[in-house]
Amino acid sequence: MKRILTGLQPSGELTLGSLLGGINQSIRYQDEFESFIFVPDMHAITVPQDPKILRDRIKKNVALYIACGIDPKKNIIYIQSENLYHANLSWILECNTYMGEASRMTQFKDKSSKFQNVPVGLFTYPILMASDILLYDADYVPTGMDQKQHVELCRDLAGRFNKKYGDTFKLPVPMIPKMGAKIMDLQEPTKKMSKSSPNPKGIIYLLDDEKTIRKKIMAAVTDSDARVDYDPDKKPGISNLLTIYASLKELSMEEVVSYFKDYNYGSLKKEVADVVVEKLMGIQEKYYELMQSDEMEQILNHGAEVTNEIARKKYEDVRRKIGLGR
Repeated sequence: MKRILTGLQPSGELTLGSLLGGINQSIRYQDEFESFIFVPDMHAITVPQDPKILRDRIKKNVALYIACGIDPKKNIIYIQSENLYHANLSWILECNTYMGEASRMTQFKDKSSKFQNVPVGLFTYPILMASDILLYDADYVPTGMDQKQHVELCRDLAGRFNKKYGDTFKLPVPMIPKMGAKIMDLQEPTKKMSKSSPNPKGIIYLLDDEKTIRKKIMAAVTDSDARVDYDPDKKPGISNLLTIYASLKELSMEEVVSYFKDYNYGSLKKEVADVVVEKLMGIQEKYYELMQSDEMEQILNHGAEVTNEIARKKYEDVRRKIGLGR
């Protein structure tokens, strides 16, 4: 079975958009591949973080992913910083990376413009990302277009090392996921629902309570013609609500539009709120069970044990080939 490796950034609170986009993709992958899922907490500190919030969010987000349907029996789930070989291999790869190719990374150019004093880690983190991937001989790495360049750098570094020291690393293939449901902001339906949005009224967080969920959906921006139809350009608010309903009920848009054709906007919103509440209350029940038990510790301990052994073997092979140690 081919191996897939996915990183779950511990930044921000997970949203309904996170569920219907990225998380659902990972749930599908777990039945198709040998799946490794890790929390890249070392990547998170390329920008300032509150230590307590970061630590809490690492465990919280893993629990939410599992509650949403990521099966720990089908995935190796682990935390990046609990495996010292990631940073060790990254240093070796940095010594085999050219300044020119590292400086061409567009993510660095975009993010560094926001800093007065640019952290070195922001420049080198694509090489740490290559280490994350190469330690585990991943065949595929799901990535958005903004990160595809980093996987291509990873392939270049692996190929260069293999040519110089012998066959060592598998060359991973970037996998651009099929478009999941794109959920828009409830208050600005022309913009994607984002955990970093400054207006929480437009975002449904996975841990919102029932009253809050219903209030946000009932206050969702629509339009004035009172006709239920799917037209993202002319009716973005209504189209977004239909997308949410279709995704949660696993129906085609044609089926959903036909079902709601005689509804007014208030009735549509109420029914969308019903399905969102039903889904998220089920997720929250599982989440709180996980957080109050020792199951999370067992899952993460198992992931750390398995991945440290895999990574150790790969790192020792690399270390021997380049002449380090006794």
